[in-house]
Amino acid sequence: MRVISGIRRGHKLHEFTGKDVRPTTDRVKESIFNLIQGYVPSARVLDMFAGSGALSFEAVSRGASFAVLVDCDRNSVELIKKNIEELKFQEMCNVREESCFSFAKSCKEKFDIIFLDPPYNKGFIEPALLAIVDNKLLSENGIIVLESDSTDFKSEFKDIKMIKQKRYGRTFITIYEFA
Repeated sequence: MRVISGIRRGHKLHEFTGKDVRPTTDRVKESIFNLIQGYVPSARVLDMFAGSGALSFEAVSRGASFAVLVDCDRNSVELIKKNIEELKFQEMCNVREESCFSFAKSCKEKFDIIFLDPPYNKGFIEPALLAIVDNKLLSENGIIVLESDSTDFKSEFKDIKMIKQKRYGRTFITIYEFA
């Protein structure tokens, strides 16, 4: 796993090992950024199920101004911190060890890009999207980037609409904005 483009292009990221890990592949990550490239410069980014932080690091490398990476798993947070240090992104990234739901309730910021890549088929998508909308985390012209499995997908949600969708094998990338 690596940073594909921008100021840290080619930098290898520390990643998880094991059979239960599902990192976003470079192919899918590159496709995501092709879909959202116009939104990235100077964007404030929220990564709600950050994992290794790869999506946020890619955004910052490509010109996003700041990223908040939220994950409730201690191993994920430690891995994110290690990657932040090696990328020298300390001034541009903030990592939070808590559930995205508790973060959403307490957060007073708005974000231009919100990455949502929850564990597949665990029922997190709808509650996470509702938490974004109900807690007003998305800026007026912001987007939500959802990575989901073909069996764990719904197109319509309260107050947001799907504007783009691409399929890569069993993975769907869906982009939402305010309805």
